[in-house]
Amino acid sequence: MDLRDNDKKLKNILKENFNLDIATVHQLVGYANLNYKVTDTIGNKYICKELPATRFNKELIAAESTILRQLAESQPGFYQKSLRARNNEFLCEDSYINGPVIFRVLSWLDGIFFKETNHTPDLLKSFGQSLARMDLELKKTASIVIRARQIEWDLQYFLNLQGKLNHISDPSLRKMVYYFFIQFKEFVFPELPHLRKSIIHNDANDWNVLVQDGKVSGMIDFGDMVYAPLIQELAVALTYSMFRKDDPLKWAAYIIAGYHEILPLEEKELELLYYLIAARLSMSVILSSEGIQNNPENEYLLISQKPAWDLLNKWIAISPDMAEKKFKEAAGISVPEKSDIQKDLEKRHHFVSKVLSVSYDKPVKMKRAAFQYMFDADGNTFLDAYNNIPHVGHQHPKVVEAGQRQMALLNTNTRYLYDQLAAYAEKLLAKFPTPLNKVFFVNSGSAASDLAIRMAQTYTSKQNIVVMEHGYHGHTRLGVDISHYKFSSMGGAGQKDYILKAPIPDTYRGEFREKNAGARYADQLNDLLKPAEGQIAAFIAEPIVGCGGQVPLAPGYLKEVYPMIQKQGGVCISDEVQTGFGRIGTHFWGFEAQEVIPDIVVLGKPMGNGHPIGAVVTTDEIANSFDNGMEFFSSFGGNPVSCEIGMAVLDVIEEEQLQQNALETGNYFSKLLCDLQNQYPVIGDIRGSGLFLGVEFIKDPDTLEPNTELAQFLKNKLRENFILVSTDGPYDSVIKMKPPMCFNKFNSDEVVGMVEKLLKTC
Repeated sequence: MDLRDNDKKLKNILKENFNLDIATVHQLVGYANLNYKVTDTIGNKYICKELPATRFNKELIAAESTILRQLAESQPGFYQKSLRARNNEFLCEDSYINGPVIFRVLSWLDGIFFKETNHTPDLLKSFGQSLARMDLELKKTASIVIRARQIEWDLQYFLNLQGKLNHISDPSLRKMVYYFFIQFKEFVFPELPHLRKSIIHNDANDWNVLVQDGKVSGMIDFGDMVYAPLIQELAVALTYSMFRKDDPLKWAAYIIAGYHEILPLEEKELELLYYLIAARLSMSVILSSEGIQNNPENEYLLISQKPAWDLLNKWIAISPDMAEKKFKEAAGISVPEKSDIQKDLEKRHHFVSKVLSVSYDKPVKMKRAAFQYMFDADGNTFLDAYNNIPHVGHQHPKVVEAGQRQMALLNTNTRYLYDQLAAYAEKLLAKFPTPLNKVFFVNSGSAASDLAIRMAQTYTSKQNIVVMEHGYHGHTRLGVDISHYKFSSMGGAGQKDYILKAPIPDTYRGEFREKNAGARYADQLNDLLKPAEGQIAAFIAEPIVGCGGQVPLAPGYLKEVYPMIQKQGGVCISDEVQTGFGRIGTHFWGFEAQEVIPDIVVLGKPMGNGHPIGAVVTTDEIANSFDNGMEFFSSFGGNPVSCEIGMAVLDVIEEEQLQQNALETGNYFSKLLCDLQNQYPVIGDIRGSGLFLGVEFIKDPDTLEPNTELAQFLKNKLRENFILVSTDGPYDSVIKMKPPMCFNKFNSDEVVGMVEKLLKTC
């Protein structure tokens, strides 16, 4: 049957059942049910809807039609009317194309779709007022059918959709929706029983709202009506009204203000509104992704996805506290005063020593975080270009849920058997070259460094340790002893007798800067080692010396040094606390970039994404030597919760291809910085790899005199402009950037753009 036959049959059905002489039929784009715009022979227009012939649909149409009649009486011309069929019901049943179906006819409302109008503050305020008037009337209605209804598009059942997350094929997009499931579960779900409920329209999207003369003139399509929290109505409407807006909160405020004038909102409702909007956006992209998989040709679904994803990307970067503040201000509800940083500092220092320092001239009081964003207590959003501990992103939902799930089940120490220990060990060791096949779990990088040195000294029966100039390996007593960054600085006890310090193989500031600088620095170290020949237990270094100012070891350096150490009977330790897990982009581990295999590897910071976990990875031979009768035990190392979290981190790195992202984004970031360097000679060097970058500032390109003042100025000014970086290096003249691995090219543009803006003021 071709389209003309379909149209003819529909005309006959409408004639026989609704006494309508239809001249034209036009099928409309729709999400689920079929909709037709029909025009009769004298020019009257109607909407005809085709639905499956189920008992519930029949009851639903009757209930909806009754409610529409009540609404129409309160505001004539604002709502559609259901036409009665000859059977005196609001529908007819017929066999159409695919079997028995129901047809209903609604009156046509003139107007321009909200989506297609020029949005102004007055229009959005009118929208809010219209919603409120409708909800006031709906509060007066009652329907057992509507109250019993449960549909996918009902936000109070949002958590039911979590099983459909995998319909979103891109893991970098899926994680945002996953994140909002956890937020909803934490903040909204416990409050649902306490919220005001009513029958609501539930779908005031930009295709269901009509506009005339700059004001909302009609509301159509009540097919998604549910009995639900009243604030859900506003959440749905706000979601679609904020599409394609650069400042979504500003536009949301106009609607809230209009709504609150007519139907006052409660504080708790406004506190949950941010999460409900996030849930509606998430719901939209999940169900449209499912629909696209089932029907790739559905143009409506393809078109509807983009603005939802665009807004979701903006929403993740908005603090829930800022949204709540703006929403309450729009409703005329007072909000708390700004946080008192000085008072918070005084309280901290009353109980905690000042030796535990804080960052920036103006410290930041943080409250929340999401992926590459951090949110302070006043609701400001900070782009985090600095914190490398949340390796796969702040509060990554897969990591959070792994910890929550296991914490609710079992957490104990390694004196008991449980699956997670061996499972994580196997998964982690698979990332290492073959000789490295034993792992010892601890609860921090510092503990791992300490253990690595003990293992080296036990294995070799020697004591001397070769360390790197400016190196840092932890805060334990042994960790400080092997950290030149600590023992040579103010308050440090100086270099211990058993420590030998290797000059940092720095090709920017160091003695050797030529192409073969790595071999030259290695020769220099060889001369240093001669007096201690045969007495070296270990050589420990980071592949990129973080506290030295993000200085990569000169190419080929470790390839020369490792055999030198091993020839003397010592072992080689690579500290991968900061460079590991794909951060440098080119390789999963920093030592791989130097084409060496260490005897021991130290892990920490990123492996738990902020959860305290560390590890030492080594060979069978070294592990066996440590089994000398003295038991090794760590109360928290390798516990089930830590192991589940560690496995989740590895999964995310692989699923989201974060090593590849580090490489591509890092190269892009570096290129932007190099372009800036060409304009500003005060940028002396750009170094590092992947998302482990350093930018050194100088006063004179000839002398390389460090420009500590400029680096500090930029760090603090970036903080004032809501971008987090830090400084390091011997002169504190290097801005270091080690952001979460989900940091992207757009974020790189933000950072470099702001640096350029600040440099123009200098």
